[in-house]
Amino acid sequence: MDGLDFPQLLALAAALGWASGVRLYLAVLLVGLAGWLGWVPLPTGLQALSHPVVLIVSGFLVFVEFFADKIPGLDSLWDMVHTVIRIPAGAALAASVFGADHAAMAVVAALVGGGFAATAHAAKATTRAAINTSPEPFTNVGASLAEDSLVPAGLWLALAHPLVFLVALVLVLVLSVWLIRKSWRFLRALVGRLTRIFSGRPDPGVAPAFSRAGRGNKSSGDLPHVQEDPDRQPR
Repeated sequence: MDGLDFPQLLALAAALGWASGVRLYLAVLLVGLAGWLGWVPLPTGLQALSHPVVLIVSGFLVFVEFFADKIPGLDSLWDMVHTVIRIPAGAALAASVFGADHAAMAVVAALVGGGFAATAHAAKATTRAAINTSPEPFTNVGASLAEDSLVPAGLWLALAHPLVFLVALVLVLVLSVWLIRKSWRFLRALVGRLTRIFSGRPDPGVAPAFSRAGRGNKSSGDLPHVQEDPDRQPR
């Protein structure tokens, strides 16, 4: 299959699906450059990535994304817009690894690659949105640089050590699901708190414990009540 054995093709399809959810344009640029420079014999379906026009456009988009992804707030807007781009692109790139000559594997790769892209994108978008609630920008920049490094490392590992990459990918996907759950719960609680503040309702962060949600249907009748003695004379 075009110079790559089956484990390498399988790992490459999985890597492209996952990387598309994190850094789509960087994944396209790196794979295209590897084919253009002759470092990797690209499958037929991916050879279009090494076309000079594709390299120029993907390189420009990598440049834009590199800076946009490191500005708090703008990175979340960028992620929101790319929700409709990264996932189908990940499915298409994964399917292109096998091409029309292996239609059944291409369909499977598209489904799996799209799922990996969706998981990676959701983990990235929710985690970065949660990080953006912090006033300091350094965590945001650090997370962005880590993503810049993980994508080329993952693509290299997929081709050099495909079985090791597949094991590592499983661990990364498990971590991604955990990050999605933690970040989503945090963001949902934050949105709920802001909604209460702007609607004029008490902020759960400062309200008394008995008035907080989740403590049951408590009302003023649940407050400790001291019954007055009818025989007590006022002083």
